[in-house]
Amino acid sequence: MIPFLDLQAQYAVVGPEIEAAVLAVLRRGDYILGKPVAEFEQRFAAFCGTKDAVAVNTGTSALHLALLAAGVGPGDEVVTVPMTFVATVAAILYTGATPVFVDIDRDTLTMDTHAIEAVLTPRTKAILPVHLHGRLADMDAILKIARARGIAVIEDAAQAHGASRDGRLAGSFGDIGCFSFYPGKNLGACGEGGAIVTDNPDYATAIRQLRDWGQAGKYNHVRRGYNYRLDTIQAAALTVKLAHLAAWTEARRKVAATYDALLAGGPAAPPLPARGSEHAYHVYAVRVAERDRVQAELKEQGIPTLIHYPKPVHLQPAYADLGYGAGRFPVSESYAAETLSLPIYPELTEAQAGEVAAALRQACEVRDVRVA
Repeated sequence: MIPFLDLQAQYAVVGPEIEAAVLAVLRRGDYILGKPVAEFEQRFAAFCGTKDAVAVNTGTSALHLALLAAGVGPGDEVVTVPMTFVATVAAILYTGATPVFVDIDRDTLTMDTHAIEAVLTPRTKAILPVHLHGRLADMDAILKIARARGIAVIEDAAQAHGASRDGRLAGSFGDIGCFSFYPGKNLGACGEGGAIVTDNPDYATAIRQLRDWGQAGKYNHVRRGYNYRLDTIQAAALTVKLAHLAAWTEARRKVAATYDALLAGGPAAPPLPARGSEHAYHVYAVRVAERDRVQAELKEQGIPTLIHYPKPVHLQPAYADLGYGAGRFPVSESYAAETLSLPIYPELTEAQAGEVAAALRQACEVRDVRVA
């Protein structure tokens, strides 16, 4: 059976390096904010092309602290999209601010930039685009709107490690970029982890303090902060993996290119081809009618798939009080009903990708199922 994600295959490559790095931490005993944390921050900032990086315990914490550093708080509004993991919206609510949704673009599945200006108000404090599945949002258009109004831009780059446009990498376009290092991410820890990147030293200082109980030096609490620190073992593992990220990203793109070729003209619509290196392919999702039936048939054939995401945030019961009903964001809603994510990871072979694609086409063609 082809696994949807094969972390054991990745570990077969980097395992000895990670074991040595983790053992060194255990022997030193610097478990929290040890030297490997600072080392990883320096290397990740260099990778992203930013002046600074601050490591935290999760991608959600990165979003929360980025918003706080940008001055977002009660009474403010933050523009984002409903087609995302709920953490994007939860982080806004943690600050006391209100999420304001705009729909996604049908082709790119990222923020519809033509819809932004209509929802801006004097209370808009930030725009939070999501690089869904690893594809960059239209940052030029977003930044043009934000800069004209003095609005902060915070990138949710949790799925976009290594995606780039014109030599600039995800996370480096806006005021702050936020990443997750959940194990299944393109750069994943051996547990939880996250980071922000920025060129603004004031933001970096604020986030460093906020992640460690608001301290500026031991027992000198200058802010009301949080316990959002990245532990040293995770930093050591991430430093090892970071050295492989560029190669892993190219391997993902090759898998995506194989899927693109094999699915072209068929009943399952592949994602719109990305320009150059704009897509890091954390997720390779097709659109297919009768998605649930197709997924069930693939499961019977031993082909695992997932759905990212089956219900937009505005239709989740926990977020019903935001006041958006069904039909409000038709592109997000139609995509949620049709999306199906295929296995993709650097170690997936061309033969395995071919097996997945053939099974998908067969499952769809049973009834000539095509998206509109």
